[in-house]
Amino acid sequence: MMTAKRVFYEGRVQGVGFRYTVRHLAKGYDVIGWVRNLRDGRVELLAAGQPEEVDGFLSAIAESELGGFIRNRLVQPAPEAEIIGLSGFLIRP
Repeated sequence: MMTAKRVFYEGRVQGVGFRYTVRHLAKGYDVIGWVRNLRDGRVELLAAGQPEEVDGFLSAIAESELGGFIRNRLVQPAPEAEIIGLSGFLIRP
């Protein structure tokens, strides 16, 4: 069973290599999705895969050096339609 989650990160999450570190961390998990900066200063992430893989990936982000930059995160379920056609884990503009 596949799950998809959308996460909004707040804090000092832009200009610190956040997206590149997230993409690197994703290589250690069987997840697909993307990460991007938002104009309001947050970072948005969409990750999909087996529940234990997605949860492990999100935990790895929180436990990495990025954790010190994250002030708040909002995790929401993402509709399955949003992951159709995705492959790999990308940095979106």
